[in-house]
Formats: sequence, C-alpha cells, structure tokens
Amino acid sequence: MRIAAATRVGGVVGRPIGHSLSPVIHNAWIEALNLDAVYLAFPAEDEAGLAGLAQAVRSNAIAGLNVTAPYKAAAFAAADHHDPAALSSGSVNLLTRDDGGLAGGSTDGAGVLAALAQQGPAFELAGARVLILGAGGAAAAAIPALVQADVRSLRVLNRTASRAVDLAGRFGDRVSAAAEDDDLSDVDLVLNAMSGDGAPFDFGRTPGLQAALDMTYRPVRTEFLIAAESAGAAPVDGLAMLIGQARPSFEAIFGTSAPDVSDVDVRALCLAALEATP
Repeated sequence: MRIAAATRVGGVVGRPIGHSLSPVIHNAWIEALNLDAVYLAFPAEDEAGLAGLAQAVRSNAIAGLNVTAPYKAAAFAAADHHDPAALSSGSVNLLTRDDGGLAGGSTDGAGVLAALAQQGPAFELAGARVLILGAGGAAAAAIPALVQADVRSLRVLNRTASRAVDLAGRFGDRVSAAAEDDDLSDVDLVLNAMSGDGAPFDFGRTPGLQAALDMTYRPVRTEFLIAAESAGAAPVDGLAMLIGQARPSFEAIFGTSAPDVSDVDVRALCLAALEATP
C-alpha cells in the first residue's frame, strides 16, 4: 500500500477495531474505482485518541472518519454541527470536514433502510408496527430513519424499562416504551439492537411478523435471525446494514458514489473475511 501526499485518507475508529470489516468494504470500492485513496482502521484506547483523530479530520489530514463503539457519543460531542439524523439520535458514526469545521453525521439509519430494502423487499415500512429490542445507541441511531420512513408505531422494549422510557421520550408520539407483558401480536418488524448473539425474544408473541433485523453481524446468521425465519419472517442481517451505512459514508469521505454490486461484491468479500477470522 503506497500513500503519497495526494492520497485521500479515510478510516474508522473504535475499541477494539481490528475486527472491523469497514476497511474491507471501502478499500474494495477504492480499488474498483481506481482512486488514489486508502481507508484505514485507527485504534483509540480512550476518548483522547478519538479527539486526536477528530482534529486530524478538522485539519484535513484525514478526509473523513467513521466511528464505531464505544465512541459515537464522544464523536457527537466533538462535532461542531450535526446532520438531522445525528441530532435526532444523539449519535455520530461519521466525521467529515465542512467549511473548516467538524461535521457529525449518522448513516446507521440509512443502513437499516438499505438492509430492509435488500433482504426484505416485500416488506413495506410505511404504516408498519415496529418493535426495537434494546435502548442503547444502536436503537437510538435507527429510530429517526424508521420514523422518517413513516412507520405507524415504534415501541422500545428493554430489560431496564426506564431506559426504554427515556429513549422513546426523545422522539414523537409514534415512539413509545413497551412493557414486558404487552400484547405484541400486531408487530410487523422486530429489530434487535442489543449486543451479542442469542434469541432474546419469543417470536410466538408476534404472529403477524413479516421481517426481523439483527444489527450485529458476528455471526451473520444469528440465533435471533434463525428463530425469526422459523417464525415465518424475512431475516435481515447486520452485514447488509453495515454495507448499507458504508455507502453514504464512502461518498462523504471520498467524494464519489460507491460502485454497484455488479462491479464489486463487497458482501462476498466480507463473508470471506469473517470465515478467515478465528
């Protein structure tokens, strides 16, 4: 890999970061387009490390930076201004330079919509009743996009009920907290925004379920998705979401659209990378 003075540098920061598939995705697109650019994984042991990388974006030493756990809230605080999705969610996964300032964006919601469109094409979000499992940053990043897609209702179910109440209260009337004993028989889509693999939900409670999305991609086919598919729902995986959120990030960082899947199959490359990972 040769980096010259004119090479456009982008990257991703998190802790840990060695497992990230973002460099696989972005560098495949860079190669397909023959760009003088590179996308790197930047480790940061603490928020001071993130702050240094954010300053590199501000000074244009780095063209743009994706941000993953646990630094999305810190990235929000570091930004001078925010796009509507970031403002709504309080979460930033993309830092770019804008007129000398630091712009904070959130492309996670776009990733959710892209994954649903790709792997659940028969599912119609407009008018749907949605249940989100979890009330952390992943759930917060997804909610604005779902509301904008005109879902009928969105309920947040979390082990700590007060966190679900707090999260739901940040959005409009269509978003509410769900209780453990609520009737969920009308739910059309369940979105798992909790970390880790497992089947934390009884799909017998959602007989009308049409689709289920798991935001994790390690493994790609989680126990959650296996159970959802057995219940008759279209399974939508976190790898599709990851690739979906990468597309607007790539355009913001490198100033050009990512290639179509017909030009480079980044999903296949990611699956190969996952298979090679111990």
